[in-house]
Amino acid sequence: MAAAADTVPAGTFPSFMAEGTLLCRRGEYDKALACFNNALKLRAGDKHCLVARSKCYLKLGDTENSLKDAEASLQDDKTFSKGLYQKAETLYTMGDFEFALVFYHRGYRLRPELQEFKLGIEKSQEAIVNCIGSPSSVKLENKEDLCFISRQAESKKANQKAQIKLTKDQKWTRKQEPVRNPKTERQLLGELYADKAYLEKLLKDKDLMESSTKQGIKIADLVLSGIAYLDTRSEFWQQQKPIYARVRERKLRQQRWIRDKKRKPAEVGRYIVKSMEDIDMLLTGECPEESCKKAQRVLKRIQGWSDDEVPNKNELIGNLHSCIGNAQLEMGQVEAALQSHKMDLEFARQNNLPDAVSRALDNIGRVYARIGKFQQAIDTWEEKIPMAKSSLEKTWLFHEVGRCYLELNKAEAAQNYGQKSLQSADEEGDVEWQLHATVLVAQAQVKLNDYWSAIMNFEKALEKAKLIHNEAAQKAIINSLDDVSKSFIEELEERETTVDTPADDDFGRENAKDDIFEKDREESEQSTENQEDEKEKEDARNRKDEDETIKKGEMHKKIKRTGAKGKRRDGKEK
Repeated sequence: MAAAADTVPAGTFPSFMAEGTLLCRRGEYDKALACFNNALKLRAGDKHCLVARSKCYLKLGDTENSLKDAEASLQDDKTFSKGLYQKAETLYTMGDFEFALVFYHRGYRLRPELQEFKLGIEKSQEAIVNCIGSPSSVKLENKEDLCFISRQAESKKANQKAQIKLTKDQKWTRKQEPVRNPKTERQLLGELYADKAYLEKLLKDKDLMESSTKQGIKIADLVLSGIAYLDTRSEFWQQQKPIYARVRERKLRQQRWIRDKKRKPAEVGRYIVKSMEDIDMLLTGECPEESCKKAQRVLKRIQGWSDDEVPNKNELIGNLHSCIGNAQLEMGQVEAALQSHKMDLEFARQNNLPDAVSRALDNIGRVYARIGKFQQAIDTWEEKIPMAKSSLEKTWLFHEVGRCYLELNKAEAAQNYGQKSLQSADEEGDVEWQLHATVLVAQAQVKLNDYWSAIMNFEKALEKAKLIHNEAAQKAIINSLDDVSKSFIEELEERETTVDTPADDDFGRENAKDDIFEKDREESEQSTENQEDEKEKEDARNRKDEDETIKKGEMHKKIKRTGAKGKRRDGKEK
């Protein structure tokens, strides 16, 4: 058996350390302990491994072995910060707050940049104050008091030493004695009190206590160890936070709550402004999930404040619902986003906030458009149109409504809204929106089979795209121009077949095509002039008419050449 125990395990020190650390993180402390034991067999006295094993012992409630390993890690290096911290933690868990404080201070002096030592000092000091009260509340009047405290401390240490040396029989008899008032014990143990009561009930079953498990462990030993552990915990909690200290802490909490309720308006304002900036920054920084969580936390906090502390509370609540909805939409949670924006709209209408109503309608329309409910999006955005305050806002609003009509195959309405969008974009002088609006008008005209007007508008859009150096838009417009030109030529050929002319008279066909083209040109010119009369001054309109006439002539020649070549090719084939 001894030889087996001393056998060098198969593996390396780093692998055992890594595996033990991983098991510790998972909470499998027994398995982790075995790994650290194997590691120490390969490298006895390694201080890092001793600290790791000490942590395992502490998690398993074995404070004695935890303290031994922590002290062993400091044997060769008294300034080893991890060893100092582990020893302090173990002493704190054992309830020896004064000595824990000493080692926290030692570690802090050596490594002041480590936050855990500072926190350890604070919690040790708090535990000491909870046990004996603050120094200002303790006044010793004469030496007899000091002697009494000294004797009390000595007797306590003696009891602790004697307790370690108790035999199992002595433990049995001691456990049968009532330790403290059941009411006090219930307060200290909380939910664990029922477990202790159950274990104490098992002690009365003598037959059960005399039996053993399959591994040969007596049931009595298991029950007693469980009760001993619960007693140790209750004693620790009593030292760390006695009943009277808990009452005092509750009063202090109430005082802090009252004080916090009377926080200064400037502090509230700074908190709100900072929070809204963080929420917006997270959303624009492509972190919608974090933005949503932050907004929900701030919303919950503001809802708990009074109207006196936050005068514009309802406006803020609506704004936060809007932020949450925007984040949910970015995450693809469209139904949740719709509900959040509807909450924003409800708060805005209840509190008569026109700007908030406009914002909510805009967001609700976007959600409807995202999920393909274009008619609902149109209804929502059309309700928002009278609230638009600038030409730019009207531009994109008209454009989005027109786009929805186009999706619903209502080309005439789409063209109408596209022209409105273009007019607003011209007023604003925004070239990019002029491009979008012109493309929308052209697409609607294609749906209406008004190919020549569509060609003219696509050419205008192409000029806008070149002006702002948008290469992607240029490629898309050129492709659309090719498609529309083909459709226009096909339409011309279909009309040509309806004209009664000699079959082999190419010149007659050319003249018929010219007549058809002239008719289309006249209609297109009249339509274009009507649009431009509403938008531009007389002199600018005349210049545009001249340019368009030149372009139409060039396009006319191109289309004639294409048609004539096609006809000649057909004649040769025949």
